[in-house]
Amino acid sequence: MNQGLLSVDEALATLLAGAKPVSEVEQLPTMAAVNRVLAQAQTSAMDVPPMDNSAMDGYALRLADLPGAEAKLRVAQRIPAGSVGKPLEPGTAARIFTGAPIPAGADAIVMQEFCVADQETVTIKKIPQPGAWIRRTGSDIRKGGAVLAAGKRLLPQDTGLAASVGIQTLPVYRKVRLGLFFTGDELVMPGEPLPPGRIYNSNRFTLNGLASAFGCEVRDYGIVPDQLEATRAVLRRAASENDIIVTSGGVSVGDEDHVKPAVEAEGSLLMWKIAMKPGRPLAFGKVKEAAFIGLPGNPVSSFVTFLIFVRPFLLKTQGLINVAPRYADVRADFDWLAPDPRREFLRVKWNAQGGLDLYPTQDSAVLTSTAWADGLVDNPAAAAVRRGDRVRFLSYAELYR
Repeated sequence: MNQGLLSVDEALATLLAGAKPVSEVEQLPTMAAVNRVLAQAQTSAMDVPPMDNSAMDGYALRLADLPGAEAKLRVAQRIPAGSVGKPLEPGTAARIFTGAPIPAGADAIVMQEFCVADQETVTIKKIPQPGAWIRRTGSDIRKGGAVLAAGKRLLPQDTGLAASVGIQTLPVYRKVRLGLFFTGDELVMPGEPLPPGRIYNSNRFTLNGLASAFGCEVRDYGIVPDQLEATRAVLRRAASENDIIVTSGGVSVGDEDHVKPAVEAEGSLLMWKIAMKPGRPLAFGKVKEAAFIGLPGNPVSSFVTFLIFVRPFLLKTQGLINVAPRYADVRADFDWLAPDPRREFLRVKWNAQGGLDLYPTQDSAVLTSTAWADGLVDNPAAAAVRRGDRVRFLSYAELYR
């Protein structure tokens, strides 16, 4: 039934083989590096913690000074975080606070909850184990140890980790430059009059939003008239200013579909019909040094094909090592008894019972389904789904990472 159609996996493999990671690296202040892709692995120039310190508010003491429960010790010093105490004298304890360095000679901390203190002494109600509540030097990170791997998108906790070992700046790949344009004389922008036969250009908003969500430097060339020379001119400009060009519409073979001949005139193009629903037509090529990906004009198809194809291509171009999304095995709380012979991406939503509900219509023209959904079920070709079956779920949260 799918004779002559390229599988999703075949198309994706060809796309990714043609993705060329950016090579330019810039140094950013660690504070500004969140969401950027790390270009070089980072190691620690120090131990973390840099000294033995207390994990609790309490009292630092010598176990040898505790003959048994109810032992009473003189409190000889007070050590708050940020200060360094004196060596602990025999028969004494030090009032100590979380994060403060352990005084020389102490071999355990007693939590304050197990102590009774007056102005000069403390009575120990519970004898601690050796080393209790002491964080040892380097117990988190050893000097010279790996901190962050290259090829990952930096999360807030990653920059915090870098800061914890004193890294002031981080080497990151420059942002990928992505150019967008949209074809179709029928397209109108919101706020403009909507004459008969015209439609609002929702794809311009969806694709701009997706490109921005993935941290691209976006250049939007707007709506291009259905004219070959106009399309070629925009392609030349976009190719000179971007790493990737993404379009929606105009890649078919109709008289008013000028993207295909324009790309062929300015570069090279592969035209694919993918065995997937929604989103059968897809184009991949090159204009000068810029990659070209042509998406279908149908709004739902454009959205889904961006997530399935452009997303991993873009991530690899950004320098990420792992670009495949992670699937979740989730219970389907719906029936899908008339599956398509092509691989389907069904719009679904979490329900209160921990399963997935299906949007009532899976028509590829219903953009409402994409906004209602929490993600997509990746359903194999010709595979029926019955209520209670386990399905492969791609959440938007996963796809947008």
